[in-house]
Amino acid sequence: MKTVTLPIAYVPLVDAAPLIVAHEMGFAETEGISLDLIAAPSWSSVRDMLAFGRVDAAHMLSPIPVAMAMGLGGVTTPLSAVSVLSVNGNVIGVSRDIEEALRDVGFGFDFADAVAAADALAKVRSKPVTFGVPFPFSMHVELLRYWCAHTALGADGIEIKTVPPPLMADALAAGDVDAFCVGEPWGSVAVDQGAGALLLPGKAIWQFAPEKVLAVRTEWAETEPNLLGRLMRAVWHAGRWLSRDESRTTAAELLSRQDYLDVSPELIDRSLSGNMTVSARGDQRHVDHFVEFHAGAATFPWRSQAKWIAHRLGKSHDVDHSSVAHVFRADLHRRHITPTGSDFPGASEKVEGSIRLETPVASARGRLTLLRDTFFDGRIFDPSLKD
Repeated sequence: MKTVTLPIAYVPLVDAAPLIVAHEMGFAETEGISLDLIAAPSWSSVRDMLAFGRVDAAHMLSPIPVAMAMGLGGVTTPLSAVSVLSVNGNVIGVSRDIEEALRDVGFGFDFADAVAAADALAKVRSKPVTFGVPFPFSMHVELLRYWCAHTALGADGIEIKTVPPPLMADALAAGDVDAFCVGEPWGSVAVDQGAGALLLPGKAIWQFAPEKVLAVRTEWAETEPNLLGRLMRAVWHAGRWLSRDESRTTAAELLSRQDYLDVSPELIDRSLSGNMTVSARGDQRHVDHFVEFHAGAATFPWRSQAKWIAHRLGKSHDVDHSSVAHVFRADLHRRHITPTGSDFPGASEKVEGSIRLETPVASARGRLTLLRDTFFDGRIFDPSLKD
């Protein structure tokens, strides 16, 4: 098999691990491809590099392909999210001043209770909280807005400011933002630099939020199905490898290298293990499945997830969001991942937020269990219903 090199854009984050591992651990080589991984300074750069053909695929925020299909952001090249690269993995953090104010009112930083965290934050703030986020069309923004709208913070309780992930700790320390929602390891960097404390994992708002996707131009997916399948399988195998406890040490070392995230392996291991340090005092909290690359059909691009994202984007943008489910390509995922022997759900949509315990579901091979996907407030999203 002739080796083909595929240029792929990513942002230096722990959840870029499936691409990095596919390259470094030989999963791409096994598929007869080589990954030319190109670090980008921002999510707008990743979007533009993919849309305009500089790269063939990208590590991408899950809402970006949906937003583009809705005509948002000024770039409308049709993209396909062919796999979910990671579920969860974000953290919400606050400045040292807010941390101290929260401690003064008795908040214990349990890193779990989204309602209690919002109640405490509402008590200590008399004006909207300015949150740093990596991009306007992101799960960070949608989780924050959902959380605020259904707690004491209120829909007008936050303001959003875009900050590239590697600069988030500096922005917090400088007072440019009061708080942030960002992917690891950049929340942990803020803690270790003494800039702030971690308030919640994104998982505390939605237990199974599709965070990053493997995105390609739809036209490329149609004209290069063989290359697409080889790439998808390499990344799928990397995600399965990452899900094993015995892989963590090696994964943390790989990601820590100067060519990739350029931070200590210990910082990266926090998110891989779910053993988070949430404050400069050394407070430790554990979060099961803090970031997930494989279990519970984590890689499957549910069309209902695309509809949830479109539903949320439609609340803040007056655009049509009724027909964007096709952006999450469950059909291509089934086609190209089937040779791995992976099991798939029998349906391509589900009622989001309805799985309250790990649940066996109808699947191709009869051995699939889905993980909890609840929202913090108990609401559900039925993709079959109109607004």
